[in-house]
Amino acid sequence: MCDQEDLARWAKQKLTRRTFGAGTLAGAAAACSPGEPVNSQADGPSTIAHGNVTIATPSGTMDAEFFHSGTGKSPPVLFWPDIAGIRPAKRAMAQRLAEEGYAVLLVNPYYRDVAGEQFADFADFAGNGGWDKVKPWRAKLDAEAIRSDARAVAEWFAGQAAVDQSAGIGTQGYCMGGPFTIWSVAAHDHYHAAASFHGGGLVREGEDSPHRMLREDAHYLIAIAENDDAKEPEAKTALRNAASAAGTTAEIEVYPADHGWCVPDSPAYDKPAAERAWSRLLATYAEALV
Repeated sequence: MCDQEDLARWAKQKLTRRTFGAGTLAGAAAACSPGEPVNSQADGPSTIAHGNVTIATPSGTMDAEFFHSGTGKSPPVLFWPDIAGIRPAKRAMAQRLAEEGYAVLLVNPYYRDVAGEQFADFADFAGNGGWDKVKPWRAKLDAEAIRSDARAVAEWFAGQAAVDQSAGIGTQGYCMGGPFTIWSVAAHDHYHAAASFHGGGLVREGEDSPHRMLREDAHYLIAIAENDDAKEPEAKTALRNAASAAGTTAEIEVYPADHGWCVPDSPAYDKPAAERAWSRLLATYAEALV
């Protein structure tokens, strides 16, 4: 998973906003200021509705951004960002999913401490003390906190006209957000699918370990980074054994790419591997969110 060792390595390589993510998000970043539409379509302006919303939770008021078609009803998705939080790269990813026919809620996991965007991109996070800044916020995000947030989101979805109330809820997360997806599914029966991409801490000590909370009637897509697997080769086996014991539907795969490969502003972004992960995400949601 992303850790201080990774950040130190990226800083040593003098990665800046100009050295990764440039070009990949040039158009999207320009159109991704908070509250404005995101245009991820090459053939013209997007018709996706995008707005800032707030959600009451037992811990306070969660801020989030909601992407949907603006007409009709769509299956809902809870989108957990990585450690750098809401930013243009994540908005572009949420926008793209909404264009595939989903109502996507991109949440601020740090709402207990701060609201809105905290970093312009991952270079900003890595180069400007992001790790130290988020460390106390992140420490509050244990299994019970995330389950509580997920229940609040499920209730919020139930009141949205843009959401197909007959569909299950999907949830996807990256890096830090990976385990959040499994905890979310464990929190509420309306969650039908969890997709973790280069998620950290999926196998850990204690009863709250995500791999011990798999639901028989849910679908799981667990995409593991090659370098994460090298650090913890036993994790994939523990996940597969847990999925088998639970009798659940799970796709658990080590991708030939490094931690962060799915995120366009990551130094490890790998487009072919990211597109494969994207196709598997869509396939998982198509099967599970019914």
